[in-house]
Amino acid sequence: MDERRTRQQQARSRRAGQRKQRRQNKAGMRCIVLIVLCLLVGISVQIHHLWGKNEAYKVKEKQLTNQLELELERQEEIAAYEEYAATPEYIVELAKTKLGLVNENEIIFKERKPEE
Repeated sequence: MDERRTRQQQARSRRAGQRKQRRQNKAGMRCIVLIVLCLLVGISVQIHHLWGKNEAYKVKEKQLTNQLELELERQEEIAAYEEYAATPEYIVELAKTKLGLVNENEIIFKERKPEE
């Protein structure tokens, strides 16, 4: 009978150990699930933040592309004006408007101001 009792006690202690181990396994699984959920939330927040940044960068890229196009047009206008400024027509026009000079065979008509 003693042998039977010891076997029963051993079986009970084994079952108790197994129950304890199952509880520990469940607690470990809960911890793992909680950690994974925390990581998912953190990653989701980061993805949302990066998505917003990406949208802002797209807008900025469009603005800079438009600005680049305007600057290229301006550069072409400046190059055309530079070519025009090197021509004799520009020099004659500048002499007439700024310095009041005329060609040799030109006649200048000035309008009289009415006297009061």
